[in-house]
Amino acid sequence: MKQFLTFVQKEFHHIFRDHRTMLILIGMPIVEIILFGFAITTEVKDSKVVILDSSHDVATRHIIDEINANKYFNVVEYIHNSNDIQHIFQKGEATLAVVFEDHFYETLLHTGKAQIQLIADASDPNTATTVTYYANRIIADYQQTLMVQNNVPYQITPNVKLLYNPEMKGAYNFVPGVLGMILMLICAMMTSIAIVREKETGTMEVLLVSPIKPIMIILAKMVPYFVVSCFNLCSVLLLSVYVLGVPVAGSLFGLILVSLLFIVVSLSLGLLVSTLTNTQLAAMLVSGMVFLLPVILLSGMIFPIENMPVWMQWLSDIIPAKWYIQAVKALMIQGLGIMNILKETGILVLMTIIFIVISLKKFNVRLE
Repeated sequence: MKQFLTFVQKEFHHIFRDHRTMLILIGMPIVEIILFGFAITTEVKDSKVVILDSSHDVATRHIIDEINANKYFNVVEYIHNSNDIQHIFQKGEATLAVVFEDHFYETLLHTGKAQIQLIADASDPNTATTVTYYANRIIADYQQTLMVQNNVPYQITPNVKLLYNPEMKGAYNFVPGVLGMILMLICAMMTSIAIVREKETGTMEVLLVSPIKPIMIILAKMVPYFVVSCFNLCSVLLLSVYVLGVPVAGSLFGLILVSLLFIVVSLSLGLLVSTLTNTQLAAMLVSGMVFLLPVILLSGMIFPIENMPVWMQWLSDIIPAKWYIQAVKALMIQGLGIMNILKETGILVLMTIIFIVISLKKFNVRLE
């Protein structure tokens, strides 16, 4: 029994002496329950709404007030030209546009019928379906109120228009996210493990005493995964276009350019992980748990970021996949050009520089 307890004590020492692994093992369950608790929700809250109201009558004001008072909507702008709607959606400034016909209340009183156009961004089909349903309910409630008050069978018809994805294909939503996840995992996880494997087996020191400079060794490790990721990029894009029917509506050159940039970001992130870990297990835990979950939960791949608490929206800003997925959606689905993703491109370039500088500095300190 004493020998058994001694072995148990020895195993505890093995676990506790690796502080990074301990932090992951104990801290990650706490982080996961917080992330899943706040990020996973089917509700769509505070959706940005723009209003085009040329009537300015009592009925339109009542409906607008009801929309703005609803917890699911936030009226952000009143516009005066229908041509502005497309531009607002392309800039990501709205999820729903509500357009009232001319002389709305007057037409409703005289004919008993009136129309409201609901224009939604269907690049995320789930969000588009939800926001149009909520808006329809508000309109239906107002119609019911009028019918009870005046004892007249009024009929307000919502005319729903879906931009970018009128057929509501789910592939339009998950293809950009899956593309970001694949590139992140292949580049970051595999690169970190490949370098850590050399350190764990002791061969990295042998390589470092060779005439080849350390930076060349690291680049030699990264290049194969860059090539593999380029192949994955081509295969996923071809399958998306010709099998799933998701077109590249915008700049193909911009899409390839931002994808190659994201591959470099992911490779540099894997290099950073390799400088922070000493074992393949720790690298796998960091890459799988620390990278995979944020990519799924905080990048907008599955759950809309605007539905999350403010502090989680700020946290999502440091997730490279968030900016890549936004750029891919703009180029593939919304049909925009490369000039429209300068913000996302600039942030990815900045992240690349930060990751490379930090990881190379720590790598030189630890191994040279």
